[in-house]
Amino acid sequence: MSFSDPCRIAQWAIFCRVVDNFGDIGVCWRLARCLSSEHGLQPTLWVDDWAALRRLVPAAEMPDSIVDGVRLRHWRDDFPEVDAADVVIEAFACELPASYIDKMARRVPAPQWINLEYLSAEPWVEACHGLGSPHPRLPLTKHFFFPGFDPKTGGLLRECDLLAERAAFRAQGRAAPAWLAAMGLADLPAEALLVSLFAYEQPDLPRLLEQWQQSGTPVVVLVPEGRVLPDLARALGRERIKAGDHVQLDSLRVQVLPFSEPSAYDRLLWACDLNFVRGEDSFVRAQWAGRPLVWQIYHQDEGVHLDKLEAFLDRYCRGLGKEAEIALRTFWRAWNGVGTPAEAWSAYVAVLPELRGHAERWCDELALCDDLATALTKFCSHSGRTAG
Repeated sequence: MSFSDPCRIAQWAIFCRVVDNFGDIGVCWRLARCLSSEHGLQPTLWVDDWAALRRLVPAAEMPDSIVDGVRLRHWRDDFPEVDAADVVIEAFACELPASYIDKMARRVPAPQWINLEYLSAEPWVEACHGLGSPHPRLPLTKHFFFPGFDPKTGGLLRECDLLAERAAFRAQGRAAPAWLAAMGLADLPAEALLVSLFAYEQPDLPRLLEQWQQSGTPVVVLVPEGRVLPDLARALGRERIKAGDHVQLDSLRVQVLPFSEPSAYDRLLWACDLNFVRGEDSFVRAQWAGRPLVWQIYHQDEGVHLDKLEAFLDRYCRGLGKEAEIALRTFWRAWNGVGTPAEAWSAYVAVLPELRGHAERWCDELALCDDLATALTKFCSHSGRTAG
């Protein structure tokens, strides 16, 4: 079989173990859909946590379903006897089943084996992107594939029509009136700051909400269901808070949104003036929203995550004025535990007008690079020719 045309690499398999709630599976599901709808491929997505997948893809009613051209299968400990695919993606070093690796080794030609890494802006990523690692005993080579922020890496997940859909959404007026009405926000003041808040645990949230409560400008906070809800309840003086609840405290209005499928979450990001995001999947989607954002990076031992945070800030802050850069760096660090968000808020909100234009320019620059699915198909095509 020839790999000279990526569209002839029909069978792709993506393996995903769910570690960070919906982040890992969110990336894998979006990638699989892009490979199917935009590249004519036939991906199978293996997921160990079927309940997490069902939250994102309600149509996946059975543990062997086809949704949007993607075959969805439950990755159980008793892995079935199946043939190896032409391209095998091991998402985030999840370790493939031993029986499947043996099938890969017996396949002629050998599959393209990709270890899809976590996103990082660190400088060393460019040198490691695409490197091969031969298996110690089998005739297989695994290649490391790094998403990233420039053409020397694997790019970011982006559907081909995403930015056009965003433009059409915004052309309807600020945050699209029909969307606001559906969210129960038909009476939103024109001057209100509309904020989405998707976060991990955040012990400093109460003081920040006090700031927003005392703001001279109305602040409307839309909170998707997630791990931050216990801290939000504590900040609002409640025992618990759930989807559908809303609270008004002086200038602050908080509304908890039910868990939504990926395209609905994109619209939330497009509608808001400021997006708090976490992990990888929502972080990338917020960049495509072209709006100011605040990133809560996944915590790692010994502060390793803070090095990754600084690496991204070094890239993202290029082109900002000095005052805006200092305010952004200070608030992002505080949101990640290095400082106090409430104390950094006033300087940050003061530079939001500059950050809006910067976020649009950043999005436009990222869009000049190949998206992740396209970069993967090109890489596999090239690797196949080289191996052959």
